[in-house]
Amino acid sequence: MLLYINKFMENKATIIVTGGAGYIGSHTIIEIIENTDFEVISIDNFSNSSIKTFDRIEEITGRKVENFNIDLCNKSALEERLSHVKNCIGVIHFAAFKSVPESVDNPYMYYHNNIESLLNILEGCLKFNIANFIFSSSCSVYGNISKLPVNEDTPFSVAESPYAYTKQVGETIIKDYTKKFTDLKSISLRYFNPVGAHVSGLIGESPINPPTSLLPIITQTAIGLREKMLVHGEDYQTRDGSCIRDYIHVSDIAKAHVIALSFLIDKKNKETNTIFNLGTGDGVSVKEAINVFEKVADTKLNYEIGPRREGDVEAIYSDTTKSKNELGWKAIRGIEDMVTSAWNWQLKLKKES
Repeated sequence: MLLYINKFMENKATIIVTGGAGYIGSHTIIEIIENTDFEVISIDNFSNSSIKTFDRIEEITGRKVENFNIDLCNKSALEERLSHVKNCIGVIHFAAFKSVPESVDNPYMYYHNNIESLLNILEGCLKFNIANFIFSSSCSVYGNISKLPVNEDTPFSVAESPYAYTKQVGETIIKDYTKKFTDLKSISLRYFNPVGAHVSGLIGESPINPPTSLLPIITQTAIGLREKMLVHGEDYQTRDGSCIRDYIHVSDIAKAHVIALSFLIDKKNKETNTIFNLGTGDGVSVKEAINVFEKVADTKLNYEIGPRREGDVEAIYSDTTKSKNELGWKAIRGIEDMVTSAWNWQLKLKKES
Protein backbone atom coordinates (compact mmCIF):
# COMPACT_ATOMS: atom_id res chain seq x y z
CA MET A 1 0.00 0.00 0.00
CA LEU A 2 2.69 2.49 0.99
CA LEU A 3 4.71 1.86 -2.19
CA TYR A 4 1.56 2.67 -4.15
CA ILE A 5 1.11 5.88 -2.20
CA ASN A 6 4.71 6.97 -2.75
CA LYS A 7 4.46 6.43 -6.52
CA PHE A 8 0.99 7.93 -6.78
CA MET A 9 1.76 11.01 -4.72
CA GLU A 10 5.22 11.75 -6.14
CA ASN A 11 4.43 14.75 -8.31
CA LYS A 12 1.09 16.19 -7.27
CA ALA A 13 0.39 18.20 -4.16
CA THR A 14 -1.49 16.16 -1.59
CA ILE A 15 -4.15 17.11 0.94
CA ILE A 16 -4.86 14.94 4.00
CA VAL A 17 -8.45 14.84 5.23
CA THR A 18 -8.84 13.37 8.71
CA GLY A 19 -12.24 11.83 9.30
CA GLY A 20 -12.55 11.37 5.55
CA ALA A 21 -15.24 8.68 5.83
CA GLY A 22 -17.37 10.93 8.01
CA TYR A 23 -20.26 13.15 7.01
CA ILE A 24 -18.54 16.45 6.23
CA GLY A 25 -15.17 14.86 5.49
CA SER A 26 -16.56 12.69 2.70
CA HIS A 27 -18.36 15.62 1.06
CA THR A 28 -15.17 17.67 1.28
CA ILE A 29 -13.18 14.90 -0.41
CA ILE A 30 -15.70 14.97 -3.26
CA GLU A 31 -15.29 18.74 -3.51
CA ILE A 32 -11.48 18.40 -3.65
CA ILE A 33 -11.59 15.71 -6.33
CA GLU A 34 -14.13 17.49 -8.51
CA ASN A 35 -12.80 21.03 -8.24
CA THR A 36 -9.02 20.93 -7.63
CA ASP A 37 -5.89 19.22 -8.96
CA PHE A 38 -4.87 17.94 -5.52
CA GLU A 39 -4.46 14.33 -4.59
CA VAL A 40 -6.27 13.42 -1.39
CA ILE A 41 -5.60 10.91 1.36
CA SER A 42 -8.08 10.15 4.14
CA ILE A 43 -7.31 9.18 7.71
CA ASP A 44 -10.26 7.43 9.36
CA ASN A 45 -10.52 4.47 11.74
CA PHE A 46 -14.29 4.08 11.21
CA SER A 47 -15.19 4.67 14.86
CA ASN A 48 -18.37 6.40 13.70
CA SER A 49 -18.35 5.84 9.94
CA SER A 50 -18.24 3.09 7.34
CA ILE A 51 -15.65 1.95 4.82
CA LYS A 52 -18.52 1.86 2.30
CA THR A 53 -18.28 5.64 2.19
CA PHE A 54 -15.28 5.34 -0.11
CA ASP A 55 -17.28 3.21 -2.54
CA ARG A 56 -19.87 6.00 -2.64
CA ILE A 57 -17.17 8.61 -3.26
CA GLU A 58 -15.79 6.50 -6.11
CA GLU A 59 -19.27 6.12 -7.60
CA ILE A 60 -19.71 9.89 -7.63
CA THR A 61 -16.19 10.95 -8.70
CA GLY A 62 -14.73 7.92 -10.46
CA ARG A 63 -11.72 8.08 -8.12
CA LYS A 64 -10.52 5.69 -5.44
CA VAL A 65 -9.47 7.36 -2.21
CA GLU A 66 -6.56 6.00 -0.18
CA ASN A 67 -7.37 5.75 3.53
CA PHE A 68 -5.08 5.23 6.51
CA ASN A 69 -7.05 3.19 9.03
CA ILE A 70 -5.36 4.45 12.19
CA ASP A 71 -6.35 6.13 15.43
CA LEU A 72 -5.05 9.70 15.48
CA CYS A 73 -4.51 9.32 19.21
CA ASN A 74 -1.73 6.86 18.33
CA LYS A 75 1.05 9.34 17.60
CA SER A 76 3.67 6.83 16.45
CA ALA A 77 1.27 5.16 14.01
CA LEU A 78 0.25 8.54 12.62
CA GLU A 79 3.82 9.71 12.11
CA GLU A 80 4.81 6.43 10.46
CA ARG A 81 2.07 6.87 7.88
CA LEU A 82 2.77 10.57 7.35
CA SER A 83 6.42 9.76 6.64
CA HIS A 84 5.34 8.00 3.43
CA VAL A 85 3.24 10.86 2.03
CA LYS A 86 5.04 13.08 -0.45
CA ASN A 87 4.29 16.72 -1.28
CA CYS A 88 1.65 17.16 1.42
CA ILE A 89 0.77 20.83 1.59
CA GLY A 90 -2.31 20.81 3.79
CA VAL A 91 -4.44 19.04 6.37
CA ILE A 92 -8.19 19.44 6.81
CA HIS A 93 -8.93 18.10 10.28
CA PHE A 94 -12.45 16.77 10.83
CA ALA A 95 -11.73 13.70 12.96
CA ALA A 96 -13.45 14.20 16.31
CA PHE A 97 -16.38 12.91 18.28
CA LYS A 98 -19.27 15.34 17.91
CA SER A 99 -22.36 14.32 19.91
CA VAL A 100 -23.37 16.85 22.56
CA PRO A 101 -25.38 14.39 24.74
CA GLU A 102 -22.71 11.69 24.42
CA SER A 103 -20.06 14.15 25.54
CA VAL A 104 -22.14 14.99 28.60
CA ASP A 105 -22.42 11.28 29.42
CA ASN A 106 -18.78 10.46 28.70
CA PRO A 107 -16.57 13.55 29.03
CA TYR A 108 -13.33 11.55 29.29
CA MET A 109 -13.84 10.03 25.84
CA TYR A 110 -14.32 13.48 24.32
CA TYR A 111 -11.43 15.19 26.10
CA HIS A 112 -9.06 12.35 25.30
CA ASN A 113 -10.03 11.81 21.67
CA ASN A 114 -10.71 15.33 20.45
CA ILE A 115 -7.75 17.03 22.11
CA GLU A 116 -5.14 14.26 21.83
CA SER A 117 -5.86 13.70 18.14
CA LEU A 118 -5.55 17.43 17.44
CA LEU A 119 -2.21 17.67 19.24
CA ASN A 120 -0.86 14.67 17.34
CA ILE A 121 -1.87 15.92 13.91
CA LEU A 122 -0.40 19.36 14.66
CA GLU A 123 2.85 17.73 15.73
CA GLY A 124 2.76 15.73 12.50
CA CYS A 125 2.38 18.93 10.50
CA LEU A 126 5.45 20.39 12.18
CA LYS A 127 7.55 17.25 11.78
CA PHE A 128 6.75 16.79 8.09
CA ASN A 129 6.60 20.47 7.11
CA ILE A 130 2.90 20.58 6.26
CA ALA A 131 2.25 24.30 6.18
CA ASN A 132 -1.54 24.71 5.94
CA PHE A 133 -4.09 23.53 8.49
CA ILE A 134 -7.89 23.80 8.38
CA PHE A 135 -9.69 23.05 11.64
CA SER A 136 -13.27 21.88 11.87
CA SER A 137 -14.60 24.04 14.68
CA SER A 138 -18.17 24.74 15.69
CA CYS A 139 -20.62 27.47 16.63
CA SER A 140 -20.91 25.62 19.95
CA VAL A 141 -17.80 27.55 21.06
CA TYR A 142 -20.02 30.60 21.63
CA GLY A 143 -22.26 28.97 24.24
CA ASN A 144 -25.46 30.75 25.25
CA ILE A 145 -25.25 34.36 24.18
CA SER A 146 -27.52 37.34 24.57
CA LYS A 147 -26.89 39.15 21.27
CA LEU A 148 -27.59 37.63 17.87
CA PRO A 149 -26.32 37.10 15.26
CA VAL A 150 -22.85 36.09 16.42
CA ASN A 151 -19.73 37.21 14.61
CA GLU A 152 -16.15 36.04 14.90
CA ASP A 153 -15.42 38.58 17.66
CA THR A 154 -18.33 37.53 19.86
CA PRO A 155 -16.80 36.49 23.21
CA PHE A 156 -17.19 32.87 24.27
CA SER A 157 -19.66 32.07 27.01
CA VAL A 158 -19.25 29.04 29.23
CA ALA A 159 -19.27 25.91 27.09
CA GLU A 160 -22.58 24.06 27.39
CA SER A 161 -21.04 20.61 26.89
CA PRO A 162 -17.68 18.82 26.94
CA TYR A 163 -17.89 18.62 23.14
CA ALA A 164 -18.17 22.40 22.90
CA TYR A 165 -15.30 22.83 25.34
CA THR A 166 -13.03 20.62 23.21
CA LYS A 167 -13.67 23.00 20.32
CA GLN A 168 -12.86 26.02 22.49
CA VAL A 169 -9.67 24.35 23.68
CA GLY A 170 -8.86 23.18 20.16
CA GLU A 171 -8.97 26.71 18.80
CA THR A 172 -6.71 27.89 21.62
CA ILE A 173 -4.22 25.09 20.94
CA ILE A 174 -4.07 26.00 17.25
CA LYS A 175 -3.62 29.69 18.02
CA ASP A 176 -0.72 28.87 20.35
CA TYR A 177 0.92 26.57 17.80
CA THR A 178 0.71 29.07 14.95
CA LYS A 179 2.00 31.84 17.21
CA LYS A 180 5.04 29.77 18.15
CA PHE A 181 5.62 28.00 14.82
CA THR A 182 4.96 30.74 12.29
CA ASP A 183 5.55 28.53 9.24
CA LEU A 184 2.28 26.80 10.16
CA LYS A 185 -0.80 28.70 8.96
CA SER A 186 -4.32 27.83 10.05
CA ILE A 187 -7.98 28.63 9.58
CA SER A 188 -10.63 27.55 12.07
CA LEU A 189 -14.07 27.28 10.52
CA ARG A 190 -16.85 27.69 13.06
CA TYR A 191 -19.75 26.19 11.24
CA PHE A 192 -23.25 26.09 12.44
CA ASN A 193 -25.53 23.07 11.92
CA PRO A 194 -24.57 20.89 8.94
CA VAL A 195 -27.49 19.10 7.28
CA GLY A 196 -28.52 17.68 3.92
CA ALA A 197 -26.80 15.34 1.49
CA HIS A 198 -24.96 15.37 -1.83
CA VAL A 199 -27.08 16.38 -4.82
CA SER A 200 -26.52 12.94 -6.38
CA GLY A 201 -28.41 11.29 -3.51
CA LEU A 202 -25.55 8.78 -3.29
CA ILE A 203 -23.95 9.97 -0.07
CA GLY A 204 -25.14 11.69 3.10
CA GLU A 205 -25.08 11.49 6.87
CA SER A 206 -24.91 7.89 7.98
CA PRO A 207 -23.16 7.54 11.36
CA ILE A 208 -22.59 4.14 12.92
CA ASN A 209 -23.84 5.42 16.25
CA PRO A 210 -27.42 6.73 16.62
CA PRO A 211 -27.58 10.32 15.31
CA THR A 212 -28.26 13.19 17.69
CA SER A 213 -28.67 15.96 15.12
CA LEU A 214 -32.09 17.05 13.95
CA LEU A 215 -32.49 16.12 10.28
CA PRO A 216 -31.33 12.48 10.48
CA ILE A 217 -33.68 12.01 13.42
CA ILE A 218 -36.53 13.53 11.40
CA THR A 219 -35.88 11.37 8.34
CA GLN A 220 -35.35 8.19 10.38
CA THR A 221 -38.65 8.80 12.12
CA ALA A 222 -40.46 9.41 8.83
CA ILE A 223 -39.02 6.25 7.26
CA GLY A 224 -40.01 4.12 10.27
CA LEU A 225 -36.60 3.48 11.85
CA ARG A 226 -37.79 5.38 14.90
CA GLU A 227 -41.27 5.13 16.36
CA LYS A 228 -41.31 8.84 17.14
CA MET A 229 -39.02 11.77 17.75
CA LEU A 230 -38.76 14.17 20.65
CA VAL A 231 -38.61 17.92 20.38
CA HIS A 232 -36.30 18.76 23.26
CA GLY A 233 -38.18 21.58 24.95
CA GLU A 234 -40.75 24.17 23.87
CA ASP A 235 -40.29 26.65 26.70
CA TYR A 236 -37.27 28.49 25.33
CA GLN A 237 -37.48 32.25 24.80
CA THR A 238 -37.84 31.84 21.03
CA ARG A 239 -40.67 32.57 18.61
CA ASP A 240 -42.22 29.09 18.97
CA GLY A 241 -40.52 27.87 22.15
CA SER A 242 -38.16 25.42 20.42
CA CYS A 243 -34.42 25.84 19.90
CA ILE A 244 -33.24 27.91 16.94
CA ARG A 245 -30.26 26.94 14.81
CA ASP A 246 -28.55 28.17 11.66
CA TYR A 247 -28.79 25.09 9.42
CA ILE A 248 -26.33 24.93 6.54
CA HIS A 249 -26.07 22.44 3.68
CA VAL A 250 -23.14 20.05 3.99
CA SER A 251 -22.04 20.71 0.40
CA ASP A 252 -21.81 24.44 1.12
CA ILE A 253 -19.61 23.62 4.11
CA ALA A 254 -17.45 21.28 2.01
CA LYS A 255 -16.86 24.01 -0.53
CA ALA A 256 -15.89 26.44 2.23
CA HIS A 257 -13.12 24.09 3.41
CA VAL A 258 -11.60 23.93 -0.07
CA ILE A 259 -11.84 27.71 -0.45
CA ALA A 260 -10.19 28.13 2.96
CA LEU A 261 -7.36 25.83 1.97
CA SER A 262 -6.73 27.80 -1.22
CA PHE A 263 -6.90 31.00 0.85
CA LEU A 264 -3.92 29.79 2.88
CA ILE A 265 -1.99 28.30 -0.03
CA ASP A 266 -2.36 31.55 -1.99
CA LYS A 267 -1.13 33.46 1.10
CA LYS A 268 -4.22 35.64 1.36
CA ASN A 269 -4.23 35.34 5.14
CA LYS A 270 -3.11 38.38 7.12
CA GLU A 271 -2.47 36.36 10.28
CA THR A 272 -1.09 32.91 11.01
CA ASN A 273 -4.44 31.93 12.55
CA THR A 274 -7.76 33.12 11.11
CA ILE A 275 -11.35 32.45 12.19
CA PHE A 276 -14.43 32.35 9.98
CA ASN A 277 -18.07 31.58 10.78
CA LEU A 278 -19.90 29.38 8.29
CA GLY A 279 -23.64 29.85 8.34
CA THR A 280 -26.55 31.14 6.31
CA GLY A 281 -27.32 34.01 8.66
CA ASP A 282 -30.87 32.76 9.22
CA GLY A 283 -32.17 30.91 12.25
CA VAL A 284 -34.66 28.06 11.88
CA SER A 285 -36.45 26.55 14.87
CA VAL A 286 -36.87 22.83 15.44
CA LYS A 287 -40.63 23.12 14.85
CA GLU A 288 -40.09 25.12 11.67
CA ALA A 289 -37.70 22.46 10.34
CA ILE A 290 -40.33 19.81 11.04
CA ASN A 291 -42.94 21.86 9.17
CA VAL A 292 -40.64 22.20 6.15
CA PHE A 293 -40.00 18.46 6.15
CA GLU A 294 -43.72 17.64 6.31
CA LYS A 295 -44.26 19.91 3.31
CA VAL A 296 -41.35 18.50 1.27
CA ALA A 297 -42.08 14.84 2.04
CA ASP A 298 -45.86 15.28 2.04
CA THR A 299 -46.14 13.30 5.25
CA LYS A 300 -46.96 13.93 8.89
CA LEU A 301 -44.15 13.33 11.34
CA ASN A 302 -44.79 11.46 14.59
CA TYR A 303 -43.23 13.68 17.25
CA GLU A 304 -43.92 14.81 20.77
CA ILE A 305 -42.58 17.49 23.05
CA GLY A 306 -40.06 16.36 25.64
CA PRO A 307 -37.94 18.08 28.29
CA ARG A 308 -34.96 20.22 27.45
CA ARG A 309 -31.78 18.32 26.60
CA GLU A 310 -28.72 19.02 28.70
CA GLY A 311 -26.03 20.84 26.72
CA ASP A 312 -28.38 22.49 24.20
CA VAL A 313 -28.02 26.19 23.44
CA GLU A 314 -31.30 28.13 23.17
CA ALA A 315 -30.68 30.01 19.91
CA ILE A 316 -27.74 30.78 17.68
CA TYR A 317 -27.20 31.96 14.12
CA SER A 318 -24.36 33.56 12.26
CA ASP A 319 -23.25 36.94 11.05
CA THR A 320 -21.84 35.96 7.64
CA THR A 321 -20.12 39.26 6.79
CA LYS A 322 -16.52 38.16 7.32
CA SER A 323 -16.75 34.86 5.46
CA LYS A 324 -18.40 36.63 2.52
CA ASN A 325 -16.10 39.64 2.34
CA GLU A 326 -12.73 38.10 3.24
CA LEU A 327 -13.00 34.41 2.39
CA GLY A 328 -15.24 34.94 -0.63
CA TRP A 329 -17.72 32.27 0.42
CA LYS A 330 -21.45 32.25 1.07
CA ALA A 331 -24.05 29.52 1.51
CA ILE A 332 -26.23 29.08 -1.57
CA ARG A 333 -28.69 26.34 -0.53
CA GLY A 334 -31.83 27.02 1.52
CA ILE A 335 -33.66 24.95 4.12
CA GLU A 336 -35.89 23.23 1.53
CA ASP A 337 -32.81 22.11 -0.41
CA MET A 338 -31.34 20.76 2.82
CA VAL A 339 -34.46 18.86 3.79
CA THR A 340 -35.11 17.52 0.28
CA SER A 341 -31.58 16.16 -0.13
CA ALA A 342 -31.62 14.60 3.35
CA TRP A 343 -34.93 12.88 2.59
CA ASN A 344 -33.68 11.59 -0.79
CA TRP A 345 -30.64 10.15 0.97
CA GLN A 346 -32.82 8.43 3.57
CA LEU A 347 -34.96 6.93 0.80
CA LYS A 348 -31.83 5.59 -0.89
CA LEU A 349 -30.68 3.98 2.36
CA LYS A 350 -34.05 2.29 2.63
CA LYS A 351 -33.68 0.81 -0.87
CA GLU A 352 -30.26 -0.54 0.05
CA SER A 353 -31.40 -2.17 3.28
